Amino acid sequence: MIDILLRDLRQPEYVHVLINQLPLLGLAMGCVGLIIALLLRSRAANIATLVIILISAAAAWPTYEFGQKAYNPVLTMVDEHGQAWLDVHKARAEQFIYYFYGLAVLTAVAIVAPIKWKKTSVPLAIVVLLFGGVVLGMGGYIGYAGGKIRHREFRNEPPPPLKSPTPESR
Repeated sequence: MIDILLRDLRQPEYVHVLINQLPLLGLAMGCVGLIIALLLRSRAANIATLVIILISAAAAWPTYEFGQKAYNPVLTMVDEHGQAWLDVHKARAEQFIYYFYGLAVLTAVAIVAPIKWKKTSVPLAIVVLLFGGVVLGMGGYIGYAGGKIRHREFRNEPPPPLKSPTPESR
């Protein structure tokens, strides 16, 4: 049994599916917690929820990396529509991954800056909350396409066409 688990953990597509919800669900829970922390005016709760947001945003990096490594193996497993959705999923991830990194950096600043400048705690937490909501929406947009790759029951529309790069952007 352990041998099977260890074998599965060497497959990037397995690891990607295993961890791909952490950036979304963790970020959603962190944002809800941060709202509560702000309402309670609790610096300790503020820090705890900012740490959850930081971990969740940073978790987008391994999710993205394992997804990139899983592209070719998954491409061979899926039908034509699944391949189209895989391309859309990949393009969206490549387009929005840097916002997750930015959120992680902003959240780290929101944790550390109030140590020296106490009055920055609430404004920074509000900025993290607003940006976190935007990034959460981006993550949902990425995941929406990802869910349609292997799940035909979720394909209630054809995949959107990928925009070809213009000669000027190459």
